[in-house]
Amino acid sequence: MKKIYTYSLIVVSILFLGTNDSVAQQNNMSSQYMFSHLTINPAYAAAKPFVSASFMFRKQWTGFDGAPVTETASVQGLLSNKKVGLGAVISNDKLGITNQTDFFGNYAYLLPTGKGNLSLGLRGGFSLYSSNLSDLIYWDTNDPVYELNTATDFLPNAGFGAFYFQEKFYAGFSVPYLLNYDPNKSISVKGDQLHRLIRHYYVSGGYVIDVNPEVKVKPNLLVKYVEAAPVQFDMNVNVLLSDIIWIGASYRSGDAILGLVEYKLTDKFRIGYSYDATLTDIRNFSSGSHEIMIGLDFGRDVLKIADPRYF
Repeated sequence: MKKIYTYSLIVVSILFLGTNDSVAQQNNMSSQYMFSHLTINPAYAAAKPFVSASFMFRKQWTGFDGAPVTETASVQGLLSNKKVGLGAVISNDKLGITNQTDFFGNYAYLLPTGKGNLSLGLRGGFSLYSSNLSDLIYWDTNDPVYELNTATDFLPNAGFGAFYFQEKFYAGFSVPYLLNYDPNKSISVKGDQLHRLIRHYYVSGGYVIDVNPEVKVKPNLLVKYVEAAPVQFDMNVNVLLSDIIWIGASYRSGDAILGLVEYKLTDKFRIGYSYDATLTDIRNFSSGSHEIMIGLDFGRDVLKIADPRYF
């Protein structure tokens, strides 16, 4: 496919569309992933002994026409046997002329291991891609891809993950989208699809440090790797005050610095907000990125837990 430009998205097109040889971060980005690991790791479905749900809205690069807007909803719960966890993630991500909607179910099995627990998880589902090509300004009028006003692709996928956790420590590894929809790769699913989906790898870890009864510090790290792209990492430090409010700061390599806050309104309801200040040239055109998250916990088991859940 030839190089494409949109009249209102020249910079976004260069970063995310470009040519078929370009690769970018394609999985939905979240600055508050540490409060909702299920979006990147299916093994997290068995990590909480109660039903938990989260809702996230992210508006990236405010003031930039056609910049990403993402809505994500997830729910997870441990079954009565305390060994199997189930979860679901639904998300919608709009970038320029392209809309991506994901539907994925998650299954995890919990294994007690010494002082902690190891959860092994699988994910299955699909992504729906839709691009409104009539909004493009293009040079090659003979390219048959432009004969349609709307181009769509149905891309089934699967993934796996592992998540080890103790009361104050966790570590995880996941490949949430295992199939690689890239016509240039031998392991890809072949076809004439317009849209691509490149495999992503995630490694994460965190630890809680007790400073005093009222203050706890949680440093955590997320490393992301996309084939044919540089490794990216998020370094985060979050502080928990009186077991009620989280305040944190993060650095995303080559991209942004972040600030976040999460407030626990009740034992079952919490709300969070994060702001990203980009470090790239996009800062000349945008005032930053905003993300709001709402968390809900269900069931009597929530009230039975003496200590707060740190992960």
